[in-house]
Amino acid sequence: MNGLNPPQRQAVLHVEGPLLVLAGAGSGKTRVIVEKIAHLIQSGRYPAKRIAAITFTNKSAREMRERVAKRIRGDAAQELTVSTFHALGLRIVQIDHAKLGLRRGFSIFDADDSASQIKDLLPPGSKPDAIEAMKQLISRAKNAGLSPEQAAEAARSTREREAAALYARYQQRLSAFNAVDFDDLIRLPVQLLETDDDARAGWRERIGYLLVDECQDTNDAQYRLLKAIAGDAGQFTCVGDDDQSIYAWRGANPDNLLALGSDYPALKIVKLEQNYRCSNRVLRSANALIAHNPHEHPKTLWSEAADGERIRVWECRDAAHEADKVAAEIDFVAKKHAAADGTPPWNEFCILFRGNHQSRALEKALQLLRIPYHLSGGTAFLDRGEVKDALAWLRLLANPEDDAAFLRAVQSPNRGVGAGTLAKLGELAAHKHLPLARAAESMVVAQQLPARAANALQGFSNIVNALRGDARALPPAELVRKLNERSGLLAALRASCKDEAQFKMRRRNLDELADWFDGPKTSGPGELAAALALLSHADKGEAGNQVRLMSMHAAKGLEFRFVFIVGVEDGNLPHEASLEEGRIDEERRLFYVGITRAKERLWLSYAKEAQRWGDKLRLSPSRFLDELPAAELQRDGADPEAEAMQKAERRSASLANIRAMLAE
Repeated sequence: MNGLNPPQRQAVLHVEGPLLVLAGAGSGKTRVIVEKIAHLIQSGRYPAKRIAAITFTNKSAREMRERVAKRIRGDAAQELTVSTFHALGLRIVQIDHAKLGLRRGFSIFDADDSASQIKDLLPPGSKPDAIEAMKQLISRAKNAGLSPEQAAEAARSTREREAAALYARYQQRLSAFNAVDFDDLIRLPVQLLETDDDARAGWRERIGYLLVDECQDTNDAQYRLLKAIAGDAGQFTCVGDDDQSIYAWRGANPDNLLALGSDYPALKIVKLEQNYRCSNRVLRSANALIAHNPHEHPKTLWSEAADGERIRVWECRDAAHEADKVAAEIDFVAKKHAAADGTPPWNEFCILFRGNHQSRALEKALQLLRIPYHLSGGTAFLDRGEVKDALAWLRLLANPEDDAAFLRAVQSPNRGVGAGTLAKLGELAAHKHLPLARAAESMVVAQQLPARAANALQGFSNIVNALRGDARALPPAELVRKLNERSGLLAALRASCKDEAQFKMRRRNLDELADWFDGPKTSGPGELAAALALLSHADKGEAGNQVRLMSMHAAKGLEFRFVFIVGVEDGNLPHEASLEEGRIDEERRLFYVGITRAKERLWLSYAKEAQRWGDKLRLSPSRFLDELPAAELQRDGADPEAEAMQKAERRSASLANIRAMLAE
């Protein structure tokens, strides 16, 4: 445990009874979790196969697994469970599927699959906003661990009662398809472990010690799952930071940290307050800001680092002026800190904002200065509609028992097979113990469906079988290109696009998908399944040497040498909706998260006016700026001499840029 500070060491060594580690930003919490896992194994307290570490993202789980593998020897790292809550829930459902009324090989509906079913269950012509609102109410009930019956009992308004009734019909539809949705991966394990003594005892035997990262982000169902596994003895370590709880809008409940104390009276609390990331000036500002929130367990972050430069606060005319100032400053500072070969360290810069719509002016300003950037939060390639359609077809070719793939493929493109027909097909398939794709080919099943629907299903099955034959002879990339034509996806795409330019743009996505499969000229269903597995688990790529643009929500857990936070105005940060709903504490936590991403230097900026619906709107600086210590800030006009020197330096750099552009 060399290098651990005293509180970190205390957290690692406490293995008897429940432990809550309140870990401030940049305080080395991941290292504590890794060292504790190593200590549990190497001390002989628990074998690796009985330890589970739970995180919130696949990336975090992967990184933690890699760090543990470097820390412990032998096969122990392979036996350890390091996963997200949903991955652990999936494992429980897979092992105990029969107790939950599911057949082996059940499907998992993604957000699009769920939305499609909910839309079909609502009255025809329901608006997208109404569909999304109902979907969110059902998701909220599931995240609270409620069954349809419990949701109906808990309903207080007409809208909630309508959502509970829809929830019941939606679950019947899922059951007919032998499917679960993403929220069920937590709700169903909770239901099982809270009601089945044998299942609960079995899983407590499997998982002897539980470690939970980012505990402040758990929703009610996840917290109940934690308690169901940990039991009364509470052999767990929860790591969290109430000051970084910023996900209430998706169901996170920071009060779960408080609930640990009442549910486990023997709970030991260890605070990690030494920060290894930020300058002291940034930390003093962050501490002053977050002190305005109520705290059950207050923390004060400190660092052995230098004070660093004061935080710059800029007043700008509007968003365009703000973007120009930010881009020019990044260009100047990056070139000032360029590597020996003259390469600017663009990847050490990050621009943070409250909402993704704020990126447009920034992108334009960066492009004009030819600064490379990476925008986080756009639609990922694999999440584009036409790409997901083609992938569903490919998954079905590789695995005829993939019911979720069948449900998407049979409706992409539309061939007159509605959700009602599919629900009936699901019931017949369950009765015959067949996957949906096999049931669609069955003459016995076809006789029990309307003639038009039966013919449409038969036509679809014929295309699938023909392509499955092609899969045995064609390389995967060539098969993808043939599938796009033969399935009707390209024809449907052309019909749905308003002009040729849009069609060409979206067709390029399908062509690019085919290119992803290019490589060794292998063929056959087995090879296709392997290619699909690699594609499904492929990293979507990290930004290279580029400036990062992202929302403050997306920045949690990251750190950068130079950070700019734009749009620091009342109505934006804090957001007007949060002000109206009395959720200013969470907005303050969000700003705190943004500030503590900065390792060395921080810039805050706001605009004086904005254009809204053709009118000029006067803006006010965020009230949060007045909560920062004045001594730590350098506001515009506060230090004329320093600003004059900085402007002269930047003018010189700008002239050099212009000369370089003219020379090119």
